[in-house]
Amino acid sequence: MSTATTSTDLRIDPELVPIRDRVEAGERLSAEDGLTLLRTSDVWTVCRLADQVRRRMHGLTTWYNVNKHINYSNICALSCTFCSFHRKKDQDGAYQHSLDDIRREALGAVEAGATELHIVGGLHPWLSFDYYTDMMRTIREHAPSVHIKAFTAVEIVHLARVSKRGRDGYDGILSVLRDLKEAGLGSLPGGGAEVFDDRVHDEAFKGKIRGDVWLDVHRAAHELGLNSNATMLYGHVERLEERIKHMLMLRRQQDRALAAWADGQGIVGQADPGDGDDQAIVLTGPDDRYPRGRLPYLAPGEEDEATQGWFQTIVPLPFIPDESELQHLPGPIGLENLRMIAVMRLMLDNIPHMKAFWIMHTLDMAQFMLQNGANDIDGTVVWYDITKVEGAGTHQETTVKDLKRAIREAGFVPRERDTLYRPVIRDGRDWRIESEHVEAR
Repeated sequence: MSTATTSTDLRIDPELVPIRDRVEAGERLSAEDGLTLLRTSDVWTVCRLADQVRRRMHGLTTWYNVNKHINYSNICALSCTFCSFHRKKDQDGAYQHSLDDIRREALGAVEAGATELHIVGGLHPWLSFDYYTDMMRTIREHAPSVHIKAFTAVEIVHLARVSKRGRDGYDGILSVLRDLKEAGLGSLPGGGAEVFDDRVHDEAFKGKIRGDVWLDVHRAAHELGLNSNATMLYGHVERLEERIKHMLMLRRQQDRALAAWADGQGIVGQADPGDGDDQAIVLTGPDDRYPRGRLPYLAPGEEDEATQGWFQTIVPLPFIPDESELQHLPGPIGLENLRMIAVMRLMLDNIPHMKAFWIMHTLDMAQFMLQNGANDIDGTVVWYDITKVEGAGTHQETTVKDLKRAIREAGFVPRERDTLYRPVIRDGRDWRIESEHVEAR
């Protein structure tokens, strides 16, 4: 590789030049590279490199979906200091949906043409495990074509305890997920990850599952053929080193999940610059590295027979103080949010999709994120009661028209997807998955 200085080199932070060269060559970045990306004042170059990677992977295609969120209860056994969502049973504002409520929500999703129901809630101390499997079956009965993405890893561990399988460790988690999948669960959201560090957890999320357990839940889901998302909640009490540690732990687990698939695709693994023994499966390199396509994909019908799932989307989440016990902290703002989405795109080189979750950034900010690493703007949402930007209520809805306009204004091509990133063909509220997959460019 040439080391000659170019006019471009003179305009960027010199510490970013070797990182730029590795990105252009499709080489995995190290933890030290990640810290440089987080500390440099040359945020523009960081964002430009992330955009380069995003265009390599997805061209101009930007995904959106028609989805609906259900928060079945805000009653929670935990009292995390960062969270303003949780309530105790008799506290003002506490609620719990009945199965009839869930049925009405499912029918409403069908009426709206939704392809996905996104379902999460608090760790309810008294609901039995049957409530959750009955919820899945109710939705499957009344909305059979709608994909169910439900339950964070924190909820899954709680359900293992509720169903008396908590002492069975990993086997108990597998058993719970197997029952939920049989009842209708299609994939897992990425919530509850926060930051994978014991110090951070003890200070901000005490009592919540730690990073190794969160990863175990998703490993079990992948083992059962369920895909999942991953998140990181940043901008509170964590240090920059802890953000990078979080990314490396996700990246290492994804290498293992994709190993067999990559071998079948003829994708040659790389040596990890860290201490990982696994081969690095890098999806962000030049096109000639991927003779049979660079993105893992489940064709229609394969989701029920899948033998291995993976992390399909990374969703950076900024900490929003709201009315939590950590409201004295300022939380991250615009430039930091752009930097984080860019750095995560560059570091998480084996997770196919990057989401700009407009609910926590605003739709205007999400447009900028599409130019800095993101290729997904999420969906219509309708109801979201977990975290709210200042001035927003629980009814947070946008239209397909506005999502498509936001994507086009940012310079990209909107394309509707289902939960598993398969193109959707739509006629009003009626829709179907495109039968022939062509990798988005």
